[in-house]
Amino acid sequence: MSEAKPAQRRRNDKSLATSRPGLAARLCAARLLGAVIEKNTSLDGLTDNSHGHPQYLALEPRDRALVRAILGSALRNRGAIERAINKRLDRPLPENAVALKHLLHVAVAQIFYLDLPDHSAVDLAVEAANADPRNRKYAGLVNALLRRLSRNKERALAHHLQPELNVPDWFATSIVQAYGTEKAAAIFAMHAYEPPIDLTVKGDPQIWAEKLGGTALPNGSVRLETVDGALTELPGFAEGEWWVQDVAASLPARLMGHIDGKRVADLCAAPGGKTAQLAAQGAKVTALDLSENRLKRLRSNLERLGFDAETIATNLLDFKPDELFDAVLLDAPCSSTGTVRRHPDVPWTKTQADIDKLAQLQAKLLAHAAALVKPGGTIVFSNCSLHPQEGELVAREAAQNPLLEPSPITPDDCPGLDGLITEEGFLRSTPADLPAGHFDGNPRMAGMDGFFAARFKRRS
Repeated sequence: MSEAKPAQRRRNDKSLATSRPGLAARLCAARLLGAVIEKNTSLDGLTDNSHGHPQYLALEPRDRALVRAILGSALRNRGAIERAINKRLDRPLPENAVALKHLLHVAVAQIFYLDLPDHSAVDLAVEAANADPRNRKYAGLVNALLRRLSRNKERALAHHLQPELNVPDWFATSIVQAYGTEKAAAIFAMHAYEPPIDLTVKGDPQIWAEKLGGTALPNGSVRLETVDGALTELPGFAEGEWWVQDVAASLPARLMGHIDGKRVADLCAAPGGKTAQLAAQGAKVTALDLSENRLKRLRSNLERLGFDAETIATNLLDFKPDELFDAVLLDAPCSSTGTVRRHPDVPWTKTQADIDKLAQLQAKLLAHAAALVKPGGTIVFSNCSLHPQEGELVAREAAQNPLLEPSPITPDDCPGLDGLITEEGFLRSTPADLPAGHFDGNPRMAGMDGFFAARFKRRS
């Protein structure tokens, strides 16, 4: 049977999507999973509510949320799902049955990990298979395989796969090399859980923890496990009393020292969490970002919070201020491999080559940042990568710059989190830090983003 042409396939998708409730969401999830795995496309971009994939934008808000939940589970548990499917096949699927594999992964993610009726996941997967000429001949296999998996779900889930196999080989190997087998295993285990919600608050963290039903963390953040309804409906949001910011992301701005009344530049500022922190510490902030659209979001966030900052849309490497700053914070562009819990597509959309390229860019940005600060001023370099190429190695190289003098981070800079400080005086966090033991054994409250930070002083 010949395959339908793209235009015909789109018409088929559209007609079938309206024929059965929930089918459009499953078709969309399979399509987007293919875009992530085959084309290394960012999941955030595909599911952006303004500029996302057309098939996603055509869905109602409830179905969009379902697609995001399916894709999150499918990507977090990709290795386990693959193993469960392969174990129950009489022979391997054909190499070119790529669309079928995505369809099966979407269905198994629902059966194993989401609170949805198994029969619905099976029936909709069979219908989706029949809708696609590439998969139609496999509809019987889809039905039999998924029914078998749903009948034996508990036993299948009991056979836990090694967590590192839920990520590509390059990613697993690089993390083991960087942290050792034991620490890497703890990091991979945390990737299985969606992260809690951390808030940076203006007032007393303990008071806000009580108001919001959360937990005050050692650094002063407030952590919520879940939120019923929209975050914007929580007490204090409309009044600008807090903003969402992972505990690890809140640490670099706390390394700036006494900046009240000083001119401070946030060099890669959007969406503005660190800019808000600097303003809250009394700094006169200049926020730079390459994207004017991202700066619009930053300005909106600052307006809600009641903070002011000068904003400049520019390429940092072209930026030459009229007057040097007292301090700068460079939270540099990176691979984001420290944020896999909230962005489970990262291991599949990034490569080692991306990390190497980004590390070179970071070194250039840090060298330029050094020239923007007055002699004696502070430079903090940070990013949300787990990979030493983008953290420790960049900082060690920067220490050879005649303008930069290392200024080691001390326990006083990170009260309650001094275990994150390395022997070199760097700050290094991973998803395995703040373990479940701090939260009555609840892994869904544990962990933090992987982050790196180093501090320097500008030499005369």
